[in-house]
Amino acid sequence: MDLPAGHKVERFRTELEKLWIEHDEGRTLGVAVSGGPDSLALLLLAHAALPGRVVAVTIDHGLRAESAREARFVHELCADLAIPHLTRRVEVADGNLQDRARAVRYRALYEAFLQLGTNTLATAHHADDQAETVLMRLNRGSGVAGLAGIRAHRVDFNPEPLAEMLVVRPLLEWRKAELEEIVADAGIEPVRDSSNHDEQFDRVRLRNVLRDADWLDPVAIARSARILQDAERIVASEVRKTYEECVFREGEAIWFHPGHPFLLELETVERILQEFGAKPRGSAVATMVEALRKDGAACLGGVMAKRGWHQKDSLTQVDAWKFEREPPRKS
Repeated sequence: MDLPAGHKVERFRTELEKLWIEHDEGRTLGVAVSGGPDSLALLLLAHAALPGRVVAVTIDHGLRAESAREARFVHELCADLAIPHLTRRVEVADGNLQDRARAVRYRALYEAFLQLGTNTLATAHHADDQAETVLMRLNRGSGVAGLAGIRAHRVDFNPEPLAEMLVVRPLLEWRKAELEEIVADAGIEPVRDSSNHDEQFDRVRLRNVLRDADWLDPVAIARSARILQDAERIVASEVRKTYEECVFREGEAIWFHPGHPFLLELETVERILQEFGAKPRGSAVATMVEALRKDGAACLGGVMAKRGWHQKDSLTQVDAWKFEREPPRKS
């Protein structure tokens, strides 16, 4: 089995160093491996860059008849590379299949990697995945947080055993074709998941469109998403300041003093709605803010808002927006 070329390994190591500052302390890196070309390329790159310091986990969702066989294939490949490997079988409840599968998968990954002695795991999300995510969210009218796409790294928590987990994605500026080439050069035939071609999923439909749109550059889109991740942090700081200075809770109502740039009003209103337990999409919140600016009234997610005078203190009234729960409808 041929490992990736030296310049590809060095490129991978450089990307990993940006995300995993503890990489040089001899710690172990966990790799989530499904058996598809993307995750196999990640496994081979990690093994070449960090020999003896890689462990792997495969999640079998049991949604396809061949999934158990594919997990065995990954286990045998890891044995050939002397990489410790675990397989975890999970059950996915009914509902939004992809979202539920993702939530169950990460919980199982965290527990398995902790068993293998690491709290850092890498996933094989690449530039094409990032472009799909950004364009899907752009099509839904998402704000800065949505358009920032897949994060290059994030910290999560495993509830039991309680542990902080670092998730890194060092391949976000690699094209899928590059990863497939690494696997082909190694002489490995990867798993092909038929669900990746099922057009009942929005992502698959968009992927098929992008395949023929050669004028779009997924790497450029991925870099723009990374820039927006920095912008998101700046915006979040301003939103916190706006919330602290211009949002007031009085009993069951929340008052907001507007008069800010649209983005700050959008993000602040979304946070207010979350206080009431609502979780609307960014495009719906934008419509609500536009209605409040124009008409002085709007409803969304069981929350009604209307323009009114807020008695800020004994001497000051402010033209503001008042948010309350919608009253129960009469039958």
